[in-house]
Amino acid sequence: MGKTIAEKILSAKSDGDVRAGDIVVAQVDLAFVQDTTGPLTVRQFRAAGFKTLASSLQAAVFLDHAAPSQSREMSNDHLLLREFAAQTGALLSEVGEGVCHQLVAEFLAKPGDLIVGTDSHTVTAGGLGAFACGMGSSDVAIVLGLGKTWFRVPETFLIELTGKFDKGVNAKDLILYLIGKIGADGATYKALEFGGRGVANVGVPQRLTVSNMAVEAGAKVGIFPADELTHRFFKENGRTNDFQPVNADKDAVYEKIISIKLNELEPMISKPHTVDNVVPVKAAAGTKIQQVSIGTCTNGRLEDIEIAAKILQGKHRHPKTRLIITPASRDILLEATAAGYIETLLKAGAIILPPGCGSCLGLHQGVLGDGEICLSTANRNFKGRMGSPEAFVYLGSPATAAASAIKGEITDPREFL
Repeated sequence: MGKTIAEKILSAKSDGDVRAGDIVVAQVDLAFVQDTTGPLTVRQFRAAGFKTLASSLQAAVFLDHAAPSQSREMSNDHLLLREFAAQTGALLSEVGEGVCHQLVAEFLAKPGDLIVGTDSHTVTAGGLGAFACGMGSSDVAIVLGLGKTWFRVPETFLIELTGKFDKGVNAKDLILYLIGKIGADGATYKALEFGGRGVANVGVPQRLTVSNMAVEAGAKVGIFPADELTHRFFKENGRTNDFQPVNADKDAVYEKIISIKLNELEPMISKPHTVDNVVPVKAAAGTKIQQVSIGTCTNGRLEDIEIAAKILQGKHRHPKTRLIITPASRDILLEATAAGYIETLLKAGAIILPPGCGSCLGLHQGVLGDGEICLSTANRNFKGRMGSPEAFVYLGSPATAAASAIKGEITDPREFL
C-alpha cells in the first residue's frame, strides 16, 4: 500500500514506516519565528533552560509583521529578537526584507523538508513539496532547543485538478472555491494534497498561494508535488542543489478525493466575516469599496503585481477608493520596479508599502475605519482583521482587486481582459 506525500515525509523524518493516525517524533529541518509571536517563543526557550539551538536544524527570525515598527513596545520586541539571533546564531531577516513565508520559499524551504513556524501560514512552503505547518510559540521553543517534535500523521484529501485556468481566473479563485466547498473546518488536521494532470498548469507562485490558504479550511498542511515546475523554480533562484522530486505513490490511500476542473472555475470572492463565505464575484458585483489591498504572503509575488499592473495600465483608481500595494519581499519589489510595474501602479494612484505584513492584520499602514469596506488579496477577512471591528473585508484575486480599484466597487476582472 502506497503513501501520500505527508506520510512519506513524516516517515523519512521519523526513520519509520508511518501511516495516517500514527504518532511520531520527527526531526525538524527549519524552525522560524516572526515578530508578533517570536518574543514569547524566546522567553519560553529561555524559561525551559535552553541556551543554544539544536545543531540539527536551521533557525530563523523574521521582523516582518511590524515593519517598520509602529510602537515602542514592538520596537522593544525587535530588540529582543535581534539579541536572540545574535546570541544563538539564528538567521535574522531585518525589517524591509519581506514576509517570512515568502522568504522561506525564496531562500530556505526545500522539497521533502519538515518545517514549523510560529505562524499559521507557515503552510505556504507546502507549495514547494515540504511538510510545513504553524505551531504555538511554546511548541516551537522546544523545537529550537531539541530539533524535533511530535506529530499525529494526518489523513489526506487528494484535490485532483484537471484542465487549466481561463483568462481572469487564477490560484486565488481555486483556493477560495475549495474553501467555500468544504468549509472553514472541512479539512481540520488533514493534509490537502494537490495532484492530478491539471497540477502541471499551476505554476509555483500560484501553488504558494494555494498552500498558504490551506489552513483556512482547517488543514494541517497543503502540499504540492515537487515536480519539473518546482525544479525550474529552484533553478531560477540559484538553488538547483536544494531540489529533489517529491511525489505520492500511485497507490496511495486517501480519505477523500475532491475533483476540480480548473477550466470551469470563475472569479470568486469571500464575503465578510468568514473565509468560507464564498460566492462568485458576479454575485457581489457593485458593492462599493473604500480600499483595495494587493499583496501580503498570499498574493504579493511578482506574478500578482504584474497582473494588477496590466489591468491598471493607463487607468486610475477610483477617486473614492484607496489602492495599497505590498510586495512580499525586497527582491520582488526590485523586480517589479525593474519591470516597470511599480511605475504603472504609482501612476494609477497606488500607494506602495514596504515589504511586510502591516495592512493584512491591521497592525499598521492600511488600517480600516468604522464602516469601511476593503477588497484584499490577503488570506483572512475576520471581523476586526484589518482594523476596526465595524469594517468589512472581502477577499479576492489580484485581478479582481485591480479591476475593483478602477471602478470603486467589486468588479469581475474579465471586464478588463
